[in-house]
Amino acid sequence: MTTPLMSSARSFPLPQRKWEPYRRTFGIAGGSALAMFVLLLSACTKESIYELNDVGILPPSANKDQAKTNEQYVSILHANLFQDGLSANEVYGIGKCIESIGDKELAREVIISNFMNKPGVIIPTDAEMRADIEGFIVETYRRFLVREPSEAEKTWFRNYIEADPNVTPEIVYFSFAMSDEYLFY
Repeated sequence: MTTPLMSSARSFPLPQRKWEPYRRTFGIAGGSALAMFVLLLSACTKESIYELNDVGILPPSANKDQAKTNEQYVSILHANLFQDGLSANEVYGIGKCIESIGDKELAREVIISNFMNKPGVIIPTDAEMRADIEGFIVETYRRFLVREPSEAEKTWFRNYIEADPNVTPEIVYFSFAMSDEYLFY
């Protein structure tokens, strides 16, 4: 015996399984269709052609965060200019001289000038500097800042030296010795 509710339920078609259209079209079961789809997607992946290297983005002087004492500054400056050390008495005396002057920058300028005018200072000639500007720049960075110059620094200094015939090794050395980076280690 059928009730009106049952007869009306039978008049609607039964819902198809979701893989039914693929099975009819390709003649395969739903699981096989899914496996083929996944294989198709994984087969179309590109391998990376370009690899990236990690590059530090900090400035070269980022690790120099401790200020040199007056005695360290004088001792290192003398070693950079003469390739020789000062006696402990001389370092102490010049350090006390810097402390006694209120303007530390002025005191450093006077000390650098005095050192550069002493006999025995090791500074390349202008002709040597201009003959190998790149070598002069690299050597100056190594000597004063104890690091390699960046490409931008090399380019800037090369252009600066080539553009001005009045730039001498003494001026460059003086500039490095007065730089903020030189005051730190």
